Amino acid sequence: MTNNLQATTTLYNGVKMPWIGLGVFKVEEGPELVNAVKFAIKHGYRSIDTAAIYGNEEGVGQAIREAMTEYGIKREELFITSKVWNADLGYKSTIEAYETSLRKLGLDYLDLYLIHWPVEDKYVEAWRALETIYKEGKVKAIGVSNFQVHHLEQIMKDAEIRPMVNQVEYHPRLTQQEVKIFCDNNGIQFEAWSPLMQGQLFDNPLLKEIANKYNKTVAMVILRWDIQNGVVTIPKSTKELRIIENSTIFDFELTKEDMEQINNLNQNHRVGPNPDNIDF
Repeated sequence: MTNNLQATTTLYNGVKMPWIGLGVFKVEEGPELVNAVKFAIKHGYRSIDTAAIYGNEEGVGQAIREAMTEYGIKREELFITSKVWNADLGYKSTIEAYETSLRKLGLDYLDLYLIHWPVEDKYVEAWRALETIYKEGKVKAIGVSNFQVHHLEQIMKDAEIRPMVNQVEYHPRLTQQEVKIFCDNNGIQFEAWSPLMQGQLFDNPLLKEIANKYNKTVAMVILRWDIQNGVVTIPKSTKELRIIENSTIFDFELTKEDMEQINNLNQNHRVGPNPDNIDF
């Protein structure tokens, strides 16, 4: 196994998606954001995940342009994700939201565009819009976020194109096995947001014990667990050292026993909203 941040999984349409990326949720526009994205690219990250609602697409775009110039990176080496917000779900409004995100990011296309939340009576129509954008060649891959099995089934009833990715809250306390198995069986790549449970797992005795065994941090162990479970992961950090640390997970491997012990920490415990009752 190589220590390789550019390691990718292949989506069912042939697009290659890095196993690890940088998330920028709750990172406000400004130098901290620009620096974080640039640090990540400088240290080998190729995947950056943002969303319209984060209000930071312009800063992410600025960082991408500066990084490309300063580090000689080409656009096609990067994998950029954004998401359509709930208020913009609908056929025409979703297409317009995509154009707005592109404009703010200053890009010609996105590698992945997701429906952020499965808002009742809206997400099926929004999916039709994503299919249109995809068929017109304006985006490399399309998917969803926070979808449960019944949401996915609803979309796939009439869809011409099934989602390529489902990005959900996923960490050792919330393994969403039912959704993961459904995605695995249907060729939908599983992706974790909040993989470190916003730091709430750093004191977990079992995780600390496993981390000590490999001379790694708890964060590295969790991210390694993601990858070995076949889950793409996008830890958020703005600190250069942490960004580097989060990426050094390709030079060790958890045993089957470690993996099972971590899987058994599941308590179906969410830190984010429940997709079945969204009121935002």
